[in-house]
Amino acid sequence: MPPTSFLSPLIGRADELARLDGVLSRARGGEARAVLIAGDAGVGKTRLLGEAAERAAAAGMTVLTGHCVDLGDVGLPYLPFTEILGALSSDERFAAVLDGHPVAERLLGGGGDGGRLQLFEGMAALLAELAEVAPLLLVLEDLHWADQSSRDLLRFLLSRGILQRSAGGAPTHRLVVLASYRADDLHRRHPLRPLLAELVRLPAVERLEVRPLADAEVTRLVQALQERPLPDATVRRIVERAEGNAFYAEELVATADTEVGGMPSGLADVLLIRIEQLSETAQQVLRTAAVAGRRVEHDLLRDAVGLPDDELESALREAVGRQLLVPGDGDTYSFRHALAREAVYADLLPGERARLHGAFARLLSGRGRRAESAAERAHHYRESHDLGEALAASLEAADHAQRVGAPAEELRHLETALDLWSAVEASARPSEDRVTLTLRASAAAARAGEAHRAVSLTRSALAGIDQDADTELAARVRYTLAGNLIDVDNLTAAFQYSSEALALIPADPPSRTWVWAAATHVMAARHVGEDETALRVAREALRVAEQLDATDARADLLISLAGLEGGRRTPQGRARILQAQELAHAAGNAPVEMRALFNLAIGSYESGDLEESLPWLAQGLDRARRAGLLSSPYPQAMRHLQLVVLYTLGRWDECLRAVSGGRELPALSGYASGPALYVALARGDFTTVDRARALLQGHFDWMATLVAGIVLTEAAALRGDAEAAVEQLWSTVKALTDDAGSRPDVSVRLAARALSAVADTAGALRLSGDEAGASRWAGTADDLLELARQTAVRGEDRSPQGPEGQAWLARAEAEWARVVSGPDPAAWEKAVAAFDFGDTYERARCQVRYAEALLAAERREEAAVEAGAARETAVRLGATLLLEETDTLIRRGRLSAAPKNADGPSPLTAREQDVLRLLALGRSNRQIGEELFISGKTASVHVSNILAKLGASSRTEAVAVAYREGLVAPE
Repeated sequence: MPPTSFLSPLIGRADELARLDGVLSRARGGEARAVLIAGDAGVGKTRLLGEAAERAAAAGMTVLTGHCVDLGDVGLPYLPFTEILGALSSDERFAAVLDGHPVAERLLGGGGDGGRLQLFEGMAALLAELAEVAPLLLVLEDLHWADQSSRDLLRFLLSRGILQRSAGGAPTHRLVVLASYRADDLHRRHPLRPLLAELVRLPAVERLEVRPLADAEVTRLVQALQERPLPDATVRRIVERAEGNAFYAEELVATADTEVGGMPSGLADVLLIRIEQLSETAQQVLRTAAVAGRRVEHDLLRDAVGLPDDELESALREAVGRQLLVPGDGDTYSFRHALAREAVYADLLPGERARLHGAFARLLSGRGRRAESAAERAHHYRESHDLGEALAASLEAADHAQRVGAPAEELRHLETALDLWSAVEASARPSEDRVTLTLRASAAAARAGEAHRAVSLTRSALAGIDQDADTELAARVRYTLAGNLIDVDNLTAAFQYSSEALALIPADPPSRTWVWAAATHVMAARHVGEDETALRVAREALRVAEQLDATDARADLLISLAGLEGGRRTPQGRARILQAQELAHAAGNAPVEMRALFNLAIGSYESGDLEESLPWLAQGLDRARRAGLLSSPYPQAMRHLQLVVLYTLGRWDECLRAVSGGRELPALSGYASGPALYVALARGDFTTVDRARALLQGHFDWMATLVAGIVLTEAAALRGDAEAAVEQLWSTVKALTDDAGSRPDVSVRLAARALSAVADTAGALRLSGDEAGASRWAGTADDLLELARQTAVRGEDRSPQGPEGQAWLARAEAEWARVVSGPDPAAWEKAVAAFDFGDTYERARCQVRYAEALLAAERREEAAVEAGAARETAVRLGATLLLEETDTLIRRGRLSAAPKNADGPSPLTAREQDVLRLLALGRSNRQIGEELFISGKTASVHVSNILAKLGASSRTEAVAVAYREGLVAPE
């Protein structure tokens, strides 16, 4: 596909073009890259892309371009990719390639089986094969208008698909993606912002900002554009008004000789003045084209405008000649810039706009009700106020979005239908009632990962139920609402609605509605501590489910009973969950099967069998992909647990690859970001603090609050800010405590880390001689240890947490001892052993503390072994903070040979140099001994030796001599 040619020269973009040339050159050598091109509207992004495309085509690259279109709040799934496939399908050179990839038929409206992942992988495979034929440049314009499905597909292609380098480091594909977006359109909550933040962190993705031109460059541009010389004053005014925007400058030059009583202050005014200079017929064509959108097919425009062919061609030639329209591939015309189209559209009279939208709607319908055009038809019908047809087309578009795996677009179309419902005559509405339609929208919201929206929609369904409504429907709405409320951790309300649902319908005669209401009530009851109620209802519901042969409901209840009768860590509980998984699989109920697989995985993790949990997680995520349910709660939790397991096992790089490579999952709160934040912080990146705080914005999210609490408490402890660590701990525990008053399991971990900061602070105070200050922290330490002890057990029977919880308790005990009496080797030996269940990083951190305690007890050889092992782990993990701490301990404790003085031999031994450094800081003999893990008497001997070697009669004189001789540097 040939790139668009431009009449105006490219000025002031040498650096940007050189950078793109380098990217294109490397891609032709097999290094796939992507560049996100940002800039304000009209600044020159399209012009830069056009120049890059021309150069790529001249170098033998295949250039494919897709545009995103502003359809208001109506989404058109995968539009830029559909445009690319449409262009490919019209070119015989690519027929053989397309025939081998069913994704083309699917996106172009041919239907086909397969889930969303298959679609994504199919698109990646198609692009990869095209790149094998010839180097490929993929241009995506106006990402700020992209629908969510297109954003998700782009995320997949850049993070897992076409840019992914093989494990052996072999070259990727001969491919470049250049994607542009308007930076000034990205408000704080724009949906493109989080995607951009993710993509720029990928190694093969870079960002290029197209900044406004300098005044001298705009002057050069104006001088190059003018057909005849303009007065200097006019050029200066154009440069001033353009403010570095190339498109402003071009439009101002085009109207420079227009009698307007002064230069227009806004771009829209400039554009309209230019348009008014056209013939009336050309203006009519532009107004009609503006209603169609940024791009319009010739035949569709001809039929909508209703002009004879010769008049239409004359008008189009005039518009093209004035650079307002640009001819494109496939007999299409485009506005040269989106701003031009926006200005024309905004200037239409209301009646004129509605009439033209109606014309396009009827024309599109006359072409046959193609599924992929439903969104466009819905848009045009709605703007033309034909609300009945708009409702029907919106529902058709929702069906299409569901088939192609675009839940966000499905939700948007369903919400549009709900907005139109009351304005449409009852005879023109579909057969389903509004409550059922609202429940469908709620389900789409849940699949799209919008849990709070799902709650809102289900509440709306509840409000729409009449008193005389079918009781089964009323019960279904209530237990659906209860399930949605559980997903957003509104547990008391969930229990209330599940109770109402169960009360609405009798258990006899048996019904599936009653069984599912009961199953939901069981989960809600457990969450609010009503275990006896949950157990009683679960046993009764299981009996009814068996009587009805409701296999999937029976599976769901078996999972709940496993938790109520012994727990998922026991052999009996695991056997029951495995049976539930098999039943759910046989029944084809993917959500229940995923719940079973998650419980099998978390049971393995809680038992300390970390490696065993990974296959269950892989199986669960694969089931979610095939069912198109990756955005639902259990797949989110499974992906998070998978990342946690990799992090805990010390497979940090693999964990980070999984985070960046798992973008077919939505990047929701702490589920996707948690372990990556832990790794980044351990590697010294304290920007994680801001990222953690960002998780706390918006609706309350339990997992986001947990992750943020871990990161913020850890960061405060690493900074040595005991007060902040303790405050963050209690704030997090309070936020995560459930409605029954049960504190979260993570409390024991948070308490141990806060205790670490308290111990560091108390130790520093004790070292400085402030025993009273150190003692003041003892009360805080007692409270934190009590919290750890209380939460290391669960429930009324005080059953202990698994190996992880017990390891954190052991660490909390050892940190508490460090606060009140100093390092205890036995306590730290126990902590090291406790983390041996598989937590590589925390075991190494405990080994450092153990080595400190051994040094204080003058068990130097053992200390050297522990410190050396911790150092090896820190190096392997890339844990920079732990490595620094370990090296400091090794140096202070003289646990390895000291490097020789590069400036020549010192009269002092290595140990005496350490003592001299502390002497210069004003430390007493006792303080020197505590810091160097030697006795005060030994420190005194070292001080005496220093005085003798330096010929000093006092400690002060020794320090002065040391400074003069360069034996110690001022601190």
